[in-house]
Order: sequence, then C-alpha cells, then structure tokens
Amino acid sequence: MTAAPEVAIVVPTFNERDNIAPLIQRLQDILGDLHWEVVFVDDDSPDGTAGLVRELAARDARVRLVHRVGRRGLAGACIEGMLATTAPYVAVMDADLQHDAGLLPEMLRMLRAQDLDLVVGSRHVAGGSLGTWSEDRQLASRVATRLSQLVLKADLKDPMSGFFMLRRELIDEVVRDLSGIGFKILLDIFISAKRPLRFKELPYTFGVRVAGSSKLDSMVATEYILMLLDKTVGRYIPTRFIPFAFIGGLGVFVHMGVLWVLFRGLGGSFVAGQTAATLVAMTFNFFLNNFFTYRDRRLRGWGLLRGWLSFTLACSVGAVANVGIATYLFHATPAGGVWWVISATAGIIVGAVWNYAVTAVYTWNQGSAAASAR
Repeated sequence: MTAAPEVAIVVPTFNERDNIAPLIQRLQDILGDLHWEVVFVDDDSPDGTAGLVRELAARDARVRLVHRVGRRGLAGACIEGMLATTAPYVAVMDADLQHDAGLLPEMLRMLRAQDLDLVVGSRHVAGGSLGTWSEDRQLASRVATRLSQLVLKADLKDPMSGFFMLRRELIDEVVRDLSGIGFKILLDIFISAKRPLRFKELPYTFGVRVAGSSKLDSMVATEYILMLLDKTVGRYIPTRFIPFAFIGGLGVFVHMGVLWVLFRGLGGSFVAGQTAATLVAMTFNFFLNNFFTYRDRRLRGWGLLRGWLSFTLACSVGAVANVGIATYLFHATPAGGVWWVISATAGIIVGAVWNYAVTAVYTWNQGSAAASAR
C-alpha cells in the first residue's frame, strides 16, 4: 500500500504549461524520498496546462489536478487545493519557478520540530531579496506591505509572500473565514485567524520567471484593496457592494451626460433622451461591473448578452423601487427643509441594494460549475 503524503505542495496555475514539467522535476530532486504530492489547481487555462498535468498524473501518482471551470482567482485556487489534500503539512508556491523550492525541506523540518503554525518564505528578512524587480514594482510591494499593517496583528515582514508551508489544522481553523479574494492568501490567513499565529520567516531571493508571462496586471491592486475591505468592513457590508455602488455613481454621470447631449444638445424629446440615457448608463454599469466587481466571474461570449439582459431587467425594477420609495417618503414627510434630499437618498439606497442583490444571483451567479479533481 502506498504511504499517504506527509506534505502537499499546492500550485495555482493559469497558462503555465511550459513550467509544469520543470517544476515537478525540481520537486523530485529536492524532496527525494519524502512522501509528498503536488496539487495543481488550474483555472481552465487555454494553453492546455490542465491537459498536460493529467498526462503527467497518469504516470506519477504524486501529481494531482484540480481543474476549475467557471471560477478564477489565485486565492480561491489555493483554498481549493489545500482542501483537496489530506497531508498534515501543506505548502503553497507559484508555478513560475520564482519561489525557492529548496526551502521546502527546511520548512517541513521546522514545522515538525517546533511549535509553529506556519513557516513563510520571506524576501524582507536578512538574507532575502526581491531579486531583479524594477523600482516601480518594489515601490508597489512596499505600499501594499504598509497597507497590510493596518489590519495585520503580527510582526510579519513579508505579508505579501506567496510561498509558505503550514499545518493542516490551521487550514481547517480559518477556512470558513477566508475571503478568497485577490492573490494574497497568506495575508488572508493571518487576518482571518482568531488567535496570534506562531510563525517563522526564512529568507529567499525571488527568482526570474523561466517561461510564460506574469499574471500581475492592473486588477491586482483592485483585488488587494477589496480583500482588505473584506477583512475590515466586510462583516457589515458585502465587499463587492462597494465597487458596485461606486460604479453606479459613475453611471449617474454617464446618464446625465447622454441626456444632456440628446435633450439639450440635439433638441430631442426628454422622454426619448431619458430612455436612451438610462439604457446607456445601465450598459456602462454592466460592463464595468463585469470587468472589475465580478472579475473572477467575468461573463464572456453569449454569457455577456444573457448577463446584460438580466442586469438591465433587474436595474429597471430597481429604478421603479427607487422612484416608488422616494415618492412615498417625500409625501409622508414634512414639506420643505432637507426632507426631499433624505427621500431621494433613501430611494437611491433601496435601488442600489436591490440591483446588487438581484444581479449577484441572476447575472453573475457562479452556477453549478464544479471542480473536477484527479
């Protein structure tokens, strides 16, 4: 009978086909006779990453795949990968060979020998380095680290690290409180823990990507802010509601601009201008929310048309609720003063909450897509 793995390495992937075989070879060379497995969690990469992992898994039982369809996001992939293994020790690292896999045996040794919850590969302790990062990227990392200190209750030098190993019990302890937003799962774990975590940091130098391209883009900062918001105000307000409401505010300006052009600029009727402006603003809001607010559930192809239709229908009902509530409160409150402002604001809030709640379920519902695991 094959011994159960003592340590699992969870590797989230998206378009990393050319790095898979070299990473497995590196793990084989470093981990040797240890009982280990590597769990690749692939977000349905168009380059065939999942297919290659299946081929390699058919020849090596230590290689496993969690193939996610209809879901995106590094943090969520890490969570699913950690839950997919029974190993008592679980490491997380990238597929791009930039993390120093040579630290894995030492991380495991420390967790075995010491009363620690996790060991972190750190670029910000003595002996560690960001390697060849540009000045701009180093500045962004410093800013993100400073922001993390606002919510982090631990003297963790590299909270932005994506390379660490922890005990399985810690996963079970925090998993229901993790936000799963963005790409910094380590920070999410520290903030979600209800007790001070026992940890050590090991220095390493961030390496150079061998193949493929970086997945860091302009949305990374947005997702990072969303994760911090989730861990601070998320218990009171759904995190996605914040960008949803902000985009709705931008939509008001779009609406007024279109109405001005059609009604005042071109001399059209108010009703026609208002109708066109409403449709344009709804469409603007839909695409912006699809790109930012629901990036991990982004609709594509025919799903865009279905989503747009459900979004405009929901927002049309929301507009009716907005006007209805505002009108009712206006007539039910004393005339004059600021009551008309309060009535209008209440209508806007009711409409916004309705739009968010309904579109979250019917427009950007993740559906019943399930990960297939090998």
